[in-house]
Amino acid sequence: MSINKLDQTDHKLLEILQQNAKITNAQLSKEIGLSPAPTLERVKKLETLGVIQSYHAQVDREKVGLGVSTFVTVTLTGHKKQVTESFVKQINQIPEVIECHHVTGSGDFMLKIISKDISTYQKLMLEKINEIEEVAATSTMVILSSFKESKVLPIP
Repeated sequence: MSINKLDQTDHKLLEILQQNAKITNAQLSKEIGLSPAPTLERVKKLETLGVIQSYHAQVDREKVGLGVSTFVTVTLTGHKKQVTESFVKQINQIPEVIECHHVTGSGDFMLKIISKDISTYQKLMLEKINEIEEVAATSTMVILSSFKESKVLPIP
């Protein structure tokens, strides 16, 4: 389903669910002005079509002992398909890598890595990331503070 096939009610549903995925169907139906049955049908349709992919609990990383966040630019040894695929396969096995983006610019990939502290981060880089055969170079930016970390998409 493309964005062009979403009507105003679908847009409103997505806005509300992104803000509060724990909202009850009864409350959701009140907010969009439909009865509960059609509201639930619309949500199920959006899930089935893959517009709504999943629901998550947002966890405070510091409260669970994850005090260091970094962005890491990774440059690969080459640009052949098997090099990229091998790197991505290995990076997906590292739980501390919470985001991996293929990018343009001075590197090939941008990773967001969360770790307990600097020494844990250093160990991760030395023993896992830099040990991936396809990695030629890395560059790290430590995130000092974050002022916006929205997971809400601006549905047009």
